[in-house]
Amino acid sequence: MINLTIRLATVADGSLIADMSRQTFYETFAGQNTAENMEKFMSEQFSREKLMNEAGAPGNIFLLAFAGDVPVGYVKMREGQQKVEFGNKTAIEIARIYATGSSIGTGVGSALMQRCIDTAREMNKEIIWLGVWEKNQRAIAFYQKWGFEKFGTHVFRLGDDSQTDWLMKKEL
Repeated sequence: MINLTIRLATVADGSLIADMSRQTFYETFAGQNTAENMEKFMSEQFSREKLMNEAGAPGNIFLLAFAGDVPVGYVKMREGQQKVEFGNKTAIEIARIYATGSSIGTGVGSALMQRCIDTAREMNKEIIWLGVWEKNQRAIAFYQKWGFEKFGTHVFRLGDDSQTDWLMKKEL
């Protein structure tokens, strides 16, 4: 376990969020997808400009994790998408949770997940949920360890490839 600091991001962190988003997404998924699909997704849906605009946008909460001065992970939580499966229960989504490749296995993900759960509870949410690629077994196992359970699926477009994401939730 490394010594971590986790803080709420501000609009001024937009470029850091964009760069970390692109780096960690590429590190995580480039090996299992074609270069063409990765390039199309990164340029069209995950451009630096689009990502920078997410910082400070209504309903978005970003958390940044640092080991000293080095950014090692981040979270994007998002309000607004109420799933029919939740009934009238209040919910918040973990839209992204990533650690840099070099920090995986050091406790960054666990520290970020704990902060997400704490944040959701502080906001009086009853459910915290996320989507995860069905082929990302390491992430699925991590979420299951934290008490998340599959409640559905949805399609995620990565370039020209339609992929299936599991939707997972945890009751708080």
